Amino acid sequence: MKLQVIISNQYNPFLNRAVEQYLTDNQEENTVTLYLWKNQKTVVIGYNQNPYSECNVKLLLDEGGHLMRRGTGGGAVYHDLGNINFSFVADKKLYDVKKQLSVIQNALLSYGLTTEISGRNDLTCEGRKFSGNAFAKGKQNDLHHGTILIKTDGAMMQRYLIVDKAKLMKNGVKSVASRVINLSELVPELTSENIKQPLIASFEKVYGGKTNMLDFDTIINNKEVQTITAEISSHEFLFSRWEQFKTTKKARFPWGGVEISLEIDEANAIIKYVQIASDSLEPETITLAKRLLCGCSTKAMPEFNKNNTVLLDIMNLVFG
Repeated sequence: MKLQVIISNQYNPFLNRAVEQYLTDNQEENTVTLYLWKNQKTVVIGYNQNPYSECNVKLLLDEGGHLMRRGTGGGAVYHDLGNINFSFVADKKLYDVKKQLSVIQNALLSYGLTTEISGRNDLTCEGRKFSGNAFAKGKQNDLHHGTILIKTDGAMMQRYLIVDKAKLMKNGVKSVASRVINLSELVPELTSENIKQPLIASFEKVYGGKTNMLDFDTIINNKEVQTITAEISSHEFLFSRWEQFKTTKKARFPWGGVEISLEIDEANAIIKYVQIASDSLEPETITLAKRLLCGCSTKAMPEFNKNNTVLLDIMNLVFG
């Protein structure tokens, strides 16, 4: 097994995300990489989320911020230089979410912080979330990434993020701030810089080996990384399919929230177009739901695996 570490020296969210995608697509077999990176003033939304429902887009962009869409599912988060982000890119044979999360947990233990895995994809400390995680499957490698809130500007987080009222009611909380915690509140000396070495040391300890440090500048000069950066920063990728989005169906389930926009050919009782906004952690299932619904009759639910809870809930919402 080969262990690698990459530390970004850039705060550009699109460049950082491109490196992550490049690694997922091209990393050699029998390898696990820990990639550490930070973004400046960025709202990051899930692959299937509607930016206009999750973020005050105009305000964010007018004030010099960035909106980025990641390749994984899950909800919207705010990044600034007070938090650090991590990515594990692992050969499918070596991919282990609990083991990967233990790297984060063990690193924080060195600062006396005891943490728990909570909910769908969160790490918490003293009952409040400091890390949200999301996941994606590649051909050879799988991806697990997340945030670590250390000294993030909570006022900016609330300024730019729009939180679903149904989600707040479900969780019995009043604001974003009441649900999250900056770890520097508990350990003032902890920063997004001095956590890096404990994370690397924990990575080596958990995986039982020495790491090879890769040069970030060499990676970003790769033409494929530059191509990915241009694609994921484009208006088309970030906004175009959402600018005319009009909610037809909406609901919240234990696996997440969903909004569906349907265009129906009433004369022929056919669904002509479907778009789904969701913070589900299963982006592949959302893609499958769109494929099954587009072109099908409005009078009969299409055939699908009823054991897939996300898919079943979406179909019942559309045809119920």
